[in-house]
Amino acid sequence: MLTNRVGILRSGALGLLLAVFAASLLAAPADQQAAQKLAALLGDAQTLQGRFSQLTLDASGTRLQESTGLMELKRPGMFRWVTEPPLEQELVSDGKKVWLYDPDLLQVTVQTMDERMTHTPALLLSGDVEQISASFEIEHTESGATSDFMLTPRAKDTLFDSLRLSFRDGRINDMQLNDAVGQRTNILFMSIRMNEPLDDSHFRFQIPAGVDVIEE
Repeated sequence: MLTNRVGILRSGALGLLLAVFAASLLAAPADQQAAQKLAALLGDAQTLQGRFSQLTLDASGTRLQESTGLMELKRPGMFRWVTEPPLEQELVSDGKKVWLYDPDLLQVTVQTMDERMTHTPALLLSGDVEQISASFEIEHTESGATSDFMLTPRAKDTLFDSLRLSFRDGRINDMQLNDAVGQRTNILFMSIRMNEPLDDSHFRFQIPAGVDVIEE
């Protein structure tokens, strides 16, 4: 399944999902307050562009994989996540379909966007703004210009057990994903630009000639 292929080893990245709340901040429970704070930060960015550096460690701290690349995100649900050689891969969504292109395998996997995809890192930064509190338990800490959010999926069949999102001066700075076997993936975002125009054509993948296409 594509959800396995877009696991935290090969593609990161990946908008967090915003929520709209009726209760006031002071009257809201702690997790709702955290969701509101996260919504306020994410709501400032309708588009994001920049670079990323990704490092995956096993439970003992041994490096398993390092990669760098480019990312473009547009709300709601559109993203392009390009991992550079030697681990070249491209993950693209137009909000309805997701394409995963692996040049080494000469293969493109195509899947319709569904609820399972909402827990992939790339979609967590660009997805439906009304699902965050329904999908995650959220804790929030703040220190100076840094705001950290710890998200724990409510569902059991997700790619990670916990996800930490860190913002610095109001911009996404890094994320860390932890899975059930103790594997940890750190993604650092660099040269982030917010709210610059991004045409929807950036998020439509053109399938190269001569590759295998797998529809799921």
